[in-house]
This record gives sequence, C-alpha cells and structure tokens, in this order.
Amino acid sequence: MFKELLENVRRKKPLIHAITNYVTVNDCANLLLACGASPIMADEIEEAEEIASLCSGLCVNIGTLNQNTIPSMFAAGKKANALGRPAVLDPVGAGASNLRTQTARRLLEEVKFTVIRGNISEIKALATGTGTTRGVDADVADTVTDETLDGAVSFAKKLSEKTGAIIAITGPIDIAADHSRAYCVRNGHPMMSKVTGTGCQLSALTAAYVAANPDRPLEASAAALCAMGLCGEIAFARMEEKDGNASYRNYLIDAVCRLRGEALDKGAKYEIR
Repeated sequence: MFKELLENVRRKKPLIHAITNYVTVNDCANLLLACGASPIMADEIEEAEEIASLCSGLCVNIGTLNQNTIPSMFAAGKKANALGRPAVLDPVGAGASNLRTQTARRLLEEVKFTVIRGNISEIKALATGTGTTRGVDADVADTVTDETLDGAVSFAKKLSEKTGAIIAITGPIDIAADHSRAYCVRNGHPMMSKVTGTGCQLSALTAAYVAANPDRPLEASAAALCAMGLCGEIAFARMEEKDGNASYRNYLIDAVCRLRGEALDKGAKYEIR
C-alpha cells in the first residue's frame, strides 16, 4: 500500500524548506537526501517567504526556539499556506516551557498545518496549553500502550477534527489520525531513543512524504511512520558488538537511503482503527 507513496518521493524529489533546530539540522538534511527529497535549511526572516515559495513543503521544528527564528516560522508558514503547500509542525518540548507551548499554540492559530507530529506529551500540551513534557521527551505517564491505545486514538481523532491537521503521535506505538481513521503503527526499535533527533528526522521525512503525495496526507503520514520505524529495525539488525549509538545513527540514515517500496510494504506493521 505504501510502495507508491515512497516511490513518489523518489520520483518527484520534493524540495523541503526546514526551519529546524540546530542540534539536529545536519541529520535532518541528510535524511531528506536519503529518502530522495532535497533539503533547504533556511531560518532567516529576510528570506523565509522567498525560500518557502520555492519549496514543495515546509517543516517547522521548535526544538531550539529563539526570538530570531520565531518570526521566520510564521512568515514561512503563511507563505506556504498562501501557495497551497503542505506544512508540518514539530512542537518539540511543548509543555516544557511557556515560550515553547505558547509559540506552538500561536503557530496553530495563524498557520494551517497539514500534519502535527510529536510525542504524546507534546501533542497534549498543544491541545490543553499545559503539559508534563520531560524536556523534549514524553512523560512516562503519557506513554501509549495497548491499554491506553483506544483513548489515544480517540484523542488524536478529536484533535484532528479541531485543527484540520493529521495528528501523528510517536512512541512505543505510533498513531497517524485524521478525524475518522487512525493508523496504529508498531514499527520501530528502542535504540531509536538513544539517538538525538530521530523525531526531528521523522518530521522532515513526513514533510517529504506529504509534499510528494499532497492528496493523501493521512496515508503519507502513516507511510513515513512505518518507513522510519522499519529503518530503525533494519539499523539495529546491522549493529555489531563494537557499535554504539553513533554507528546506529549512520545505519539508520543508510537504511532510509536503501529502503524501497516493496520492502516498506512487506515490513510495515500497522492496523487501522
């Protein structure tokens, strides 16, 4: 099912404007190249609109939020909206500080996002204006498990209906939902949490998939979740005794580069609710 979506990314080579955090910017750029897209990492206000107008999609990541780049996020988002280009919001650390939470919520008020991608604590903070995010990690109490999955799916669908965006929640079980359907994805490996920025990379990947498949944002988001998780599994299977998280980071990007549609369809683990 996801084969065509992946192949569209490689065929169309969407140019993705990423206003992302400086901790992970290089890995996000490399991951976009690996999946077949092209990155442009531009966060200066004087060029934000111009760059957004050149690109097929936008990824806004608030991981290293500062007053210099906040205006660029709004400018690029509004330009993408005006041109009908898809935009992805990654509300990194929403709930950890008032600045992060309120900036993310104001972005939602002023920019129409195609996808909102974050962990469950970040997404809850967006919905309520408060949260218990543990830094940029989800609070343990919020973790999506088989026992809490139904409630998380219901929450994601309601938030999608309210915002008009696909809600992509990542954790032990990933969820991609619109107002009526949810893909529950079980791909991935715990080692992914040992590398800074796998979530940031996933948001960039999601922007590429949605930009290449603009008429199927839910399926494109689910395909990106499955692809990233599957590549996390492939990367771990490649590790040897001498390898650590730095090697794993490289193996993960390698796996994205080498992933093909048939392998994604075969390896994707999901159910629809």
